[in-house]
Amino acid sequence: MPIIAPSILAADFANLQNDIEMVNKSQADWFHIDVMDGVFVPNISFGMPVIESIKKHAQKPLDVHLMIVQPERYIETMANIGAHLITVHQEACTHLHRTLAQIKEAGCKAGVVLNPATPVSILEDILLDCDMVLLMSVNPGYGGQKFIPQTLNKVKKLRQMISEKGLNTLIEIDGGVNMETGKALVEAGADALVAGSFVFSSPEPAEVIANLKSL
Repeated sequence: MPIIAPSILAADFANLQNDIEMVNKSQADWFHIDVMDGVFVPNISFGMPVIESIKKHAQKPLDVHLMIVQPERYIETMANIGAHLITVHQEACTHLHRTLAQIKEAGCKAGVVLNPATPVSILEDILLDCDMVLLMSVNPGYGGQKFIPQTLNKVKKLRQMISEKGLNTLIEIDGGVNMETGKALVEAGADALVAGSFVFSSPEPAEVIANLKSL
């Protein structure tokens, strides 16, 4: 069964604790935390106080996705808050190997994120250092976007790379995930699915999570 990571960015921030409790009680595995800086991506999400509040009530691991420039500046802070896994964009890291090592030294799992236009082949020499690769299936910065079909081919190529190297690296997908795309992604080799508006816009979000978990 796939790992399901509801994206808190799509939650109701006027009733955030209620949505956190819903995720706690659901079949979800992680909380996906999108951190946006308005520079690397055109939107701004939330900062440390909100993440600290989420961690205070969350009973499941925090999957922190840094959509920011110079992510190395905030790795120690995210680790101290309680991040389980920290992913950084290949496109935002001048020294990617060093940044992944920094994440692991801080006591967290380390992952790399690729934008839709970035080929998976770019990971050839760094894949050994990745606990997870997150493939963006939409352009980062906004929720509710349409799934980019080419992502399925990227998942298959990445799965082949991981298998050929004999690694246990997870493949996570973020963007446009629903029952149809989720099924296709799992069949292509994805291990983890991030779902935002598809979960939180539903009248029965816990049921949606359970359905995704059963893919």
